[in-house]
Amino acid sequence: MTYLLNAFSLNMLAHFPVSLHIDAIPLETARELLTRPVIESAVGHAETAAIFSQLLGIPVPVQRRTVTLQSGDLAIIGQYRGPRLPEGATTLPADATIAWYRVTIL
Repeated sequence: MTYLLNAFSLNMLAHFPVSLHIDAIPLETARELLTRPVIESAVGHAETAAIFSQLLGIPVPVQRRTVTLQSGDLAIIGQYRGPRLPEGATTLPADATIAWYRVTIL
């Protein structure tokens, strides 16, 4: 399964011990990986989903849900970097970015 997330937590891992492979990826790679079928969104805030939709060029549904990652799963994580966003913000401030990561559960 492939998931789109805006954060990553050890609570998301189904089993221990576990091996992860995490690499930073450019936005273009995130776009390519998220065009696969059966992508599950676990982006829980409308504002974040709107920003992701704008950057990725695809609709990102708001899904406030618990994710449990299993062996073979892939997570694409958009990690906000910048000052705290004001309530209702749907665009990034000039001094903020989204860093993209690919997490593979081995």
